[in-house]
Amino acid sequence: MLKGTGRPAYSGIAIGRICLYKKEQQDLPASSGDAAAEQQKFDEAKERARAELTELYEKAVRDIGQQQAEIIDVQRLMLDDLDYLESVEALIKSGASAAQAAKESGDSFSAAFAAMDDEYMKARAVDVRDVSGRIVSILCGHKNTAADVEGILVAEDLTPSETVQMPKDRIQAFVTRQGSSNSHTAILARIMNIPSLVQTQIALDDSLDGRTMIVDGFEGVYYIDPDEATLAAMREKQHRAEERRSELEQFRGRPSVTKAGRRVQLFANIGKPEDVKQALAGDAEGIGLLRSEFLYLGRTDFPTEEELYQAYCSIVTGMGGRRVVIRTLDIGADKQVDYFGLEHEDNPALGYRGIRICLKQEEIFRPQMRAIYRAAACGPVSVMFPMIASVWEVRRVKEFCAGIQSELKAEGVPCGEVELGIMVETPAAAIESAALAKEVQFFSVGTNDLTQYTLAIDRQNARLDEFYDSHHPAVLSLLRLIAQNARRAGIWCGICGELGADSTLTEEFIRMGYDELSVSPGRILELRRKVCESEATIDEGI
Repeated sequence: MLKGTGRPAYSGIAIGRICLYKKEQQDLPASSGDAAAEQQKFDEAKERARAELTELYEKAVRDIGQQQAEIIDVQRLMLDDLDYLESVEALIKSGASAAQAAKESGDSFSAAFAAMDDEYMKARAVDVRDVSGRIVSILCGHKNTAADVEGILVAEDLTPSETVQMPKDRIQAFVTRQGSSNSHTAILARIMNIPSLVQTQIALDDSLDGRTMIVDGFEGVYYIDPDEATLAAMREKQHRAEERRSELEQFRGRPSVTKAGRRVQLFANIGKPEDVKQALAGDAEGIGLLRSEFLYLGRTDFPTEEELYQAYCSIVTGMGGRRVVIRTLDIGADKQVDYFGLEHEDNPALGYRGIRICLKQEEIFRPQMRAIYRAAACGPVSVMFPMIASVWEVRRVKEFCAGIQSELKAEGVPCGEVELGIMVETPAAAIESAALAKEVQFFSVGTNDLTQYTLAIDRQNARLDEFYDSHHPAVLSLLRLIAQNARRAGIWCGICGELGADSTLTEEFIRMGYDELSVSPGRILELRRKVCESEATIDEGI
């Protein structure tokens, strides 16, 4: 029996035969020497890719719903991205073949997304690689065999379009060497209820094909050629998991209240308008983190105020009266958005990002805040500002927001009241939380960055995984301090980082006094059960 580990992307137990999925090696043809002919080849391949993606989109709508099918629709839009098309054209003119130009441009754009600090945006690198790879495959004359797989699929990595093409009724689990828990493939796996592991060390040897495998998506473990004892134990675990999943449905629609009467609101983290349906399907009581970056990436110029307003309003309206907390723009030099004109920084995590950009470049901040105040006329809206470290920053922001609201009212533009809060994600903000609490209406703790900055550990550096401890006593002490100072000031306090979904800390968060936890939609019922079954109450001695 061979045992290995990986990062769980979706929990569950799968037992079946391995289906080894390998992509064809692509030998890129050399240029014919005729740039016009190569450009025509690319244009024809691009249109064929568009037709394939349209067909795939329609299949995805039928199989997994329109919301999830938007993943494929985004790729269709990428086919018209001017930056990508201009890059291909320039490479062809410099002597590259159509296939070489498409691959090199795709690799370059994908690397730019992969270098971003935000996990959600980092995962979008796969979309770029997917659509570019489709064009390259067409130019190389290769066929896609994704629709022919069956069993526990083991691969180097999977793109969104490959995942959608696979017959979900014949796939038992995904196991990949690469990927992330925030990738579209992982999201689709969760929608399809397919156990998944990413970032495994499994060797993709041809001898794997057809062998028996167990995937434990709860523990992040897989077994190849398991013995009888392991098989029996995993079958029992699989049965218990199915029972638990049915039991969770009993908590749908119930208030998130502890046995002691303590209410903890359970909100969802989302990244784009299409995620609203997923949040509602997960039974979210509101949106605790709407990432604004989706409105700025994948384009060649700043979005207009009207574009921002339409996007925000669609989300607020879609949530049907539930509160939506919008995080203002958190793009920095590490995000490599060309039209921002940001200079290279050696340490972008500590650089020109978040509120620092907005305070220094009001021409970027103004249309976003105008759009947010206008969207507040559509329903309850809160806004939080990232990377706050000092009281003076908050006062500057409040003054700016007051001016925006007065400006809109003077113009006769419909707008609403907006609850103002801050992201507490720097140790400085945590330590100064007593003073900051007097300036705002709520705190939302970004535990990912707070942990990173507190421990001085880059959370993207895999070599430091053994040193990165989100349960570190220093991190927990800061979390207690933040909640304590929020309570003393009479404002609400939530957590929107990954730690909010850590059920081993739920009772501790209740005792600390947190009022809200914002997590991925699929974790809400699980957390509600934890809250409802808890006897914890606020520890006034903290």
